[in-house]
Amino acid sequence: MRASRLLSLLLLLQTRGRMTARELAEALEVSVRTVYRDVESLSAAGVPVYADRGPVGGYQLLGGYRTRLTGLTTEEAEALFLAGMPGPAAELGLGTVLATAELKLQAALPTELAVGSGRVRDRFHLDAPSWFRDSEPTPHLAALADAVWADRLVEVRYRRWKTPREVTRTLAPLGVVLKAGRWYLVARADEDVRTYRVAAILELTVLEENFTRPTEFDLAEFWQSWTDQYERSVYRTEAKVRMTAAALARMAYVFPPAMARGARQAAGAPDETGWLHTTVPIESIKHGHTELLKLGAEVEVLGPPELRDRFTATARALVALYPAAEPDQVPNRR
Repeated sequence: MRASRLLSLLLLLQTRGRMTARELAEALEVSVRTVYRDVESLSAAGVPVYADRGPVGGYQLLGGYRTRLTGLTTEEAEALFLAGMPGPAAELGLGTVLATAELKLQAALPTELAVGSGRVRDRFHLDAPSWFRDSEPTPHLAALADAVWADRLVEVRYRRWKTPREVTRTLAPLGVVLKAGRWYLVARADEDVRTYRVAAILELTVLEENFTRPTEFDLAEFWQSWTDQYERSVYRTEAKVRMTAAALARMAYVFPPAMARGARQAAGAPDETGWLHTTVPIESIKHGHTELLKLGAEVEVLGPPELRDRFTATARALVALYPAAEPDQVPNRR
């Protein structure tokens, strides 16, 4: 275990350059004291690692030093092949590159590792898009990815929901994200970092001008923070309802995750008839009406009043469309 950690520390310094003891500790999930001991062990073994003192100091390898200790374990080789995403890679313009890289990797692996990695591809497959949704056309994705790699500014004509519907912006593209089969661009516009649907980009021009990528920016961290904030901002109100326990369980399959999760967390205990009280996060009265209709007669809306009034009107309209059958019209089921 310690030998593996020492190798990881060495590869971190080789790939990232100067790192502080705290940054190394966080990356390796150990204490700072453990990092100190590991650096001393590497130095004793002849690895030219040295420390710069001061507030901007840290550990780094002597210039030009490269380790050849890059052997893969069976689990690491299998994980590399599991990480392959042929569909998204092709959309980024990297489909052929990925296939070639996998062939080279497999050819370079020892026989036992090559066989194991091939078994992973035979048994696991990633299908990124969600159910019942066609993939969005993203004709500008490959060019956008090139601009991200090269730190080049882009000018986009973009379609949005609010007016004016079409706007032109100059953006510094920081990264692209694939979320449930949809591609998003994370870019700096003026001084703010924002997200854009790649499918909504109508025109894209990669400019000659480069931009300086902020050193502190972390794409994964930003995306997690943005999605959390987005979910909180979307569901601006809530519906108070009475529903069956069976309907609450079914919400996980027919409702957006945030709505189903919120309803479960707020749910009281079912009474003797199997009904319970809870609150459901909703975007608006119209949205709540559309979504909660999925539960039919297994939910009663208690508030807000505007939402209950909508359900009352819907129920009356349904009665008008489907009047109760007269007694002599009910089929004899004997």
